[in-house]
Amino acid sequence: MEKKNIDWENLGFGYAQTDMRYVSNYKNGAWDEGTLTSDSNVVINECAGVLQYAQTCFEGLKAYTTEDGRIVCFRPDLNAERMEATAQRLEMPVFPKDRFVDAVVKTVEANEAYVPPYGSGATLYIRPYMFGSSSVIGVKPAEEYQFRIFCTPVGPYFKGGVKPLTIRVSDFDRAAPHGTGHIKAGLNYAMSLHAIVDAHDQGFDENMYLDAATRTRVEETGGANFLFVTKDGKVVTPKSESILPSITRRSLMTVAKDYLGLEVEEREVFFEEVKDFTECGLCGTAAVISPVGKINDHGREICFPSGMNEMGPVTKKLYETLTGIQMGRIEAPEGWIKVIK
Repeated sequence: MEKKNIDWENLGFGYAQTDMRYVSNYKNGAWDEGTLTSDSNVVINECAGVLQYAQTCFEGLKAYTTEDGRIVCFRPDLNAERMEATAQRLEMPVFPKDRFVDAVVKTVEANEAYVPPYGSGATLYIRPYMFGSSSVIGVKPAEEYQFRIFCTPVGPYFKGGVKPLTIRVSDFDRAAPHGTGHIKAGLNYAMSLHAIVDAHDQGFDENMYLDAATRTRVEETGGANFLFVTKDGKVVTPKSESILPSITRRSLMTVAKDYLGLEVEEREVFFEEVKDFTECGLCGTAAVISPVGKINDHGREICFPSGMNEMGPVTKKLYETLTGIQMGRIEAPEGWIKVIK
């Protein structure tokens, strides 16, 4: 298929409407067969559950053109499993895992002309989401739901190369114990918007959230998991029941252990030990790894030896290996790559 006439190398990370999207409706206790549609508009009642009580969740993943010309996506089965856990926590119906993956494939196939070419630095971002569509005035779950997937071509998250971030220790709490921090609910992101805008206003790139109960342990940022490297090269990530289980972070830990031969550890990370790490990164779908150069704790600065000019050596190896797997330059573990075409 001929590609769209897009300046792939200069794409930003933003929304651009593509030709088709997937829609399935839940009514009378069952999902319908689902369909592809060219209509990008969502029409719902003014009293829909999503509008009244924020009953919505979403996922994010990407499709790539590999070095040998295939179109693939990365571990969509894990996105399906995470959305299942989210739906159960929000009293929403589960969209079956096999149908989720099939809907991703159908959506990418229908928008093949928008999948950026290999080497352009761009990818096709895929956004599955679900929301309560029937009217709800009492505080209770909706009875009807809509599951949708759209996609949009995006450029690299960091234009002009990756530069280490300066983040701050936030005075706001991201998630409470036994709350919803471990699921990908829209409400989690809504409550983080003020904190990130305030951080930007103060000259910081992101927030470091500590645990709400004791404010002594590192949790995550508004949209990414933390990854640290010790002086002896061990890769450490925080463990908490209120952290979103990042697919990128889990994949990086496998890469660290099985591809780079590094020791890995998932454990509680106390903020007081952060100063002793040599590298720090934020893990997520959009950027894979965003290096952190400096953390500001209410005026006290923690500067990582890796510096403010480039990724640290271990972080860089992790980034290059995982993106190599995604782009087909490095052989992937079994089941990690879903070939679409």
